[in-house]
Amino acid sequence: MSKATIVASKVLSRYTELAYHNLRNISTSEDLENNRKVYAGSVLCEHVLQLPTDENVREYLVEAEGKKRRAKSQVHRAIERTLEERPQDFAVLNGGLVIVARDAEVDDSKKIIRLLRPSIINGAQTQGVLQEYYATFQVEPRPSIHVKFELIVTDDDELIGEISIARNFQNDVMTVSIVGRRGMFEELEARFQADDNTENDMKLRQKETDLTEDFVRTERLIQVLAALTPASLWMKPLEGGIPIKAYTYSGSSKCLKEYQETYLLAKSDPKPDDSDDMRDKRAKAKALYNFYLDVVGQAWAVYNKWKIHPGFRGTALRRIDRDEAGNIKNVPDGIVFPILAALSVFAHRQPRKGWRLAIPDHADAQLIQAAKQVYMNAANSNPSTMGKSQACYALLNMIASSMATNSSN
Repeated sequence: MSKATIVASKVLSRYTELAYHNLRNISTSEDLENNRKVYAGSVLCEHVLQLPTDENVREYLVEAEGKKRRAKSQVHRAIERTLEERPQDFAVLNGGLVIVARDAEVDDSKKIIRLLRPSIINGAQTQGVLQEYYATFQVEPRPSIHVKFELIVTDDDELIGEISIARNFQNDVMTVSIVGRRGMFEELEARFQADDNTENDMKLRQKETDLTEDFVRTERLIQVLAALTPASLWMKPLEGGIPIKAYTYSGSSKCLKEYQETYLLAKSDPKPDDSDDMRDKRAKAKALYNFYLDVVGQAWAVYNKWKIHPGFRGTALRRIDRDEAGNIKNVPDGIVFPILAALSVFAHRQPRKGWRLAIPDHADAQLIQAAKQVYMNAANSNPSTMGKSQACYALLNMIASSMATNSSN
């Protein structure tokens, strides 16, 4: 390993130093408003050999831990050929790396950037081929080969997971097309079309090409169902007696993955050697899946109602779209999802009718006022901050729970 590599990968305190060739801050106004930065640049290939890949949803295909060694893919061989035959063109022929870090300190005088908990989230295969290339390189000095990189600096773990999934073609989460092809939406669509709250000719989007207005955005519908799931059906641990739902706002891939897991478990047949824990999980999954089927139409109607809720008229909240007459055209999802999660306290299972959302008439006005205070004070008038803050969800849940208790008395 060269001295440059040692310097580039050296850890100072909790930060890793990366020596770059050039670096440019390309952050947008949206990035800055959401406390993240984005950089683009280039770096000598030998400087990225030791960067971690722990946030990457894909493993290096040739040496995946715990798996049999696989044959080199066409992509792998193409990277090798470029390094061996056209190293001077590597930076323009290779797609480069995407790196995430929780924090970054740029020292432009030394051309070093210090990264807190960095990870390659796209380009692990490129890094793996580079490691093989330099490990077997016999000639000194090594040629100067550069690779492009994009660096995303954010401390939002949910966003890092979404970026990792979005930047990888093959990933751990099936796309909506694959889920649809496997029939996992058929019952949901049938119940959706049969519900009095929905238009009977509307279909669920089951593949990426279903883009007309005749299709409902299935990914968003799954997010809505997750937000509306009552605590009694929540499959994961609670925090202070309430579900942790902040990810339902932005974690469409995570919600879709959880829906798949629930579906498959609910539809699985019991086995004689099942443990008590497995039987309990299967029963919970069936109960949750039945909830999805029971409320799917109502859930979508409630979501669309809150997207244009007239109760927000006169609140003067920024980021809410209004027409010239002041009518509400669009309430940001960051405001809507904490409200949906709060409305889950009104979900009840009725004899012979299944699950329904029995929302009191006075609940809307109280939740709008509560959401206004949370939005302005706890979220600093930023919809994205509100949608991702579990504290905002907890505050609205407390208000809704108080209303539900008073209604039952």
